[in-house]
Amino acid sequence: MAILMTVGRTGAVTARRCPPTRAPAGGRQPGRAGLVLRSGLVADRAVLVTGGSRGIGRAIVRAFADLGDRVAVHHRESAGLAAEIVAALPGSGHTVVQADLTDPAAARLAVDQAHTALGGLDVLVNNAGVYHEHDITRASYDEWQAAWQETIGLNLTGAANVTWCAVQHMVAAGHGGRIVNVSSRGAFRGEPRHPAYGASKAGLNAFGQSLARALAPHGITVTGVAPGYVATDMITSHLAGPGGDAIRAQSPFGRVAQPAEIAAAVVYLASPEAEWASGAILDLNGASYLRT
Repeated sequence: MAILMTVGRTGAVTARRCPPTRAPAGGRQPGRAGLVLRSGLVADRAVLVTGGSRGIGRAIVRAFADLGDRVAVHHRESAGLAAEIVAALPGSGHTVVQADLTDPAAARLAVDQAHTALGGLDVLVNNAGVYHEHDITRASYDEWQAAWQETIGLNLTGAANVTWCAVQHMVAAGHGGRIVNVSSRGAFRGEPRHPAYGASKAGLNAFGQSLARALAPHGITVTGVAPGYVATDMITSHLAGPGGDAIRAQSPFGRVAQPAEIAAAVVYLASPEAEWASGAILDLNGASYLRT
C-alpha cells in the first residue's frame, strides 16, 4: 500500500493509503523510477533535498517521506535538526548528508554519499539558499561583496554543482529523473534590499530551463517553483515586526504561504504526470504578483 497526500485550504497535509497501479503493458511510464500510485505520484524513490533541515526544505522532506520515498536530508550547520527530522520520518532508508555547498568538493561528496546511502538518486530538489539584506544605499562595499559572493555561491553556483553531480548518477542509471529548483517570486519582480538573492533566483530559473532542454533526451525533467513569502524561520522576524501586516496584505488571501503548500507543488513536479511541465516555473505566491 502507498500514501496519497493532499493539502487543504490552510496548507495542512493529510494522507491516506491507496493501492498501487502498474504502468500500461508495453508502454513507457514517464518518471520511470519508483512505484507508480493510482494518484499518479510515485513511491519508493531516492530523493535528495538540499537545505532539508528547516523551513520549506523540511516540509518537502516530509512530503516525499509520506509518499514512501527514501530521503537524504542535506544541511550545512544544523546536524541536530537534520537528525531529529530523519528520526521522525515514516518509513526507512532515510539519511543525513552535510556540506557547505559553496565548496565544489564538499557538494560532490554530499551527492555521492546520498546516492550510496539511498541506493540511487531519482529526484533532486535544489532548495538550499540564503537571503541576506544588502541595500545598495546602505551596505558598505565589503558588505556588498560578501553578500554577492555568498548568495550567488550557494543559491546559484552551489545548486549548479549539486545538479551536475546528481545528473551523472541519473544518466548512468538510465531510468530518468526529476530535478526541481526552489526559486522565488523575487526572480521576476526584483528584490530591492536583497538584489543578489533576486539575481541568484533569476539565474537559477535560466539554468533550469537550459537543463530542461539538455536533459529531456535522458528522461530527466527540470522544473521550478517560485514562492512568495512563506511562513518559515527565514522571515519570522519580518512577519512579527511592524511590516508583518503589509507582507500578508500583498496577497488578496491576506496571508503568506505555508511550507506544506510549496512541498505539495514540488511533489507534483517530481511525479510522472508532470513530465510535460519540464522547463516550467510554477508561481506560488497567492496572486501577490501576476505575470504573463
